[in-house]
Formats: sequence, structure tokens, C-alpha cells
Amino acid sequence: MILRHVRQEDLKQLVGLENTGFTPEEAATENAFINRIATIPDTFIIAEEAQKIIGYVNGPVISVPFITDDLFNTTLPNPEKGGHQSILGILVDPNHQRKGIACLLLKALEKEAKKNERLTVTLTCREALIPFYEKNGYTNQGIAESQHGGIKWFTMTKQL
Repeated sequence: MILRHVRQEDLKQLVGLENTGFTPEEAATENAFINRIATIPDTFIIAEEAQKIIGYVNGPVISVPFITDDLFNTTLPNPEKGGHQSILGILVDPNHQRKGIACLLLKALEKEAKKNERLTVTLTCREALIPFYEKNGYTNQGIAESQHGGIKWFTMTKQL
């Protein structure tokens, strides 16, 4: 398995993988992926095995420490330094889960964030995933304001 930055030709595989892990209401659209690939390739990391995408993590750098729902529709270029690294999506192919791939993706994005002097990494997750993120050094900040996909989300942050 290799970790690398996203490329334009990854689009079709990414959309297919996204729809295995998220409901239609919460899944990123093809247009959202097109925008993220073009705008934030430096914070869009792919896990690949035998030329197949088996996981990814992505998100823009934001000026505030918590995710807002507008981020799911509009992606702005990352500043060179500072800010807060958000995670809008992290997913591992169901056939490759429980192998530590999600942890490797988190660590790769955190390394990129530290290199660029980000203050924190911030994300929202379902309640069932709180223990996973806590195991990876994240702190539960409580119920998020996000209404994305009509789901109750929890904000998790990690100081860098």
C-alpha cells in the first residue's frame, strides 16, 4: 500500500468508494470531489493498493477550529501556513477496514498539517466513531452544530 496525494484521474474511483461508506444525503457529490481535487490536492491523501484506491482523507484548512456546513459545498485554496486542518471525509474500503489504514491516513494528514504550522485538526463524526478518534489523540468537543445529511454529529479536535 502507498499513500499519495490525489490526482484528477482518481475521480471515478473516489465517487464509487464514497458511496460505499456514506448515505446519499451525507456523501460528497462528484462536483464536490472535482472541486476538492482541483483546490486542495495538498490535503487530499489517497491510500492505494495495486492501483486501486482503498481509502482517502481530505479537507481544507479553515480559519476557525470547528467545521461549518458551508465547507461541504465550497472549497477554498489552503493558506500556506497557519489555520486549522479540517477533515471533511475519511473513508476506507469495507474490504480493507480494521487494518490500520484510517490511522495511517490520519497520521499522514496530521504530518502535513504540522509541517504547515496548522493549530489543530478538526472533524465531525457519528457517535459510534468517537472511541476511534479518541484512540488517535482527538478530544470530543460535544455535539456539532452541523446539520449535514440530517445526522447528529460530534466535533473532534486534536492539538498539533
